[in-house]
Amino acid sequence: MQGIIYKSTGSWYLVRDAQGTFRNARIKGKLKIDDAISSTNPIAVGDIVVFDEEPGEENNLVIKQIEDRTNYIVRVSPHNKNQKHIVAANLDLALVVATIAAPRTSQGFIDRFLLTAEAYHIPAIIVINKTDVLKKKHQHQLEAWTEMYTKAGYEVYAVTALQHASVAPLEERLKGKTTLFSGHSGVGKSTLINQLIPDINLRTTEVSEWSGKGQHTTTFAEMFDLPFGGRIIDTPGVKEFGLIDIEKEELSHYFPEMRSILNECKFNNCLHFNEPDCAVKNAVEREEISQDRYVSYLTIMASIEEKW
Repeated sequence: MQGIIYKSTGSWYLVRDAQGTFRNARIKGKLKIDDAISSTNPIAVGDIVVFDEEPGEENNLVIKQIEDRTNYIVRVSPHNKNQKHIVAANLDLALVVATIAAPRTSQGFIDRFLLTAEAYHIPAIIVINKTDVLKKKHQHQLEAWTEMYTKAGYEVYAVTALQHASVAPLEERLKGKTTLFSGHSGVGKSTLINQLIPDINLRTTEVSEWSGKGQHTTTFAEMFDLPFGGRIIDTPGVKEFGLIDIEKEELSHYFPEMRSILNECKFNNCLHFNEPDCAVKNAVEREEISQDRYVSYLTIMASIEEKW
């Protein structure tokens, strides 16, 4: 029998079978998995699995095989920085929810999420939430981000999650897709999901006025069916999207606006730092590539260098 993983707690899994029934499942014995992926979690939300009924346990299943994944996305394990954690598998889209204020999402976090999605060949979307509470000084940042990321080739949605009309264009984009949702705690990710799935009533939390940071409301990744078709995978609020297995020589390939002109650099191994006749640096000088995105590239490059 076959089903799809909707929730993983690390030891038990929630599986939806071919009839649409949700059942508890666990791994028993040795599971055949892809040896090329060394991770802290052998099974991820979104995985299609083969299972058997557990003898003597009418409602429980035993997972015996994971079907081949079309893709997956990983980040550094929250428990071990030297290991991978598979966030989700078999995705159509990866969506990051960000806010300009209350709390402020750093551009570095957004860019790390985007390049991770690029590395695993998953189209990414940026949602900028809480636009209704932006002060005049923040409007410029919203316009700058929208222009910068749109120019880089990304879809940007500026929304107010509490207003359905504001979310309607995003709803249309997600229809029929399996989409990973990620973002810092407090950016309104759960509120947005509540808007997309009115009957779900995800627990939300107000941002602490004292700290300006949200409190974690999601403990484990979990998938939900969208009423208009498709699925979303909600993930725990993360402080940092730690990169893994990204080499410094390939970093620029994961910036779409850089990737399109890499062949114009004088040197094949150009790192776009201080090399002569660098197409990327020339594009930055001509303002064809955002200065902020280039600075983000250099910052991420420096973090990779520190590991060597």
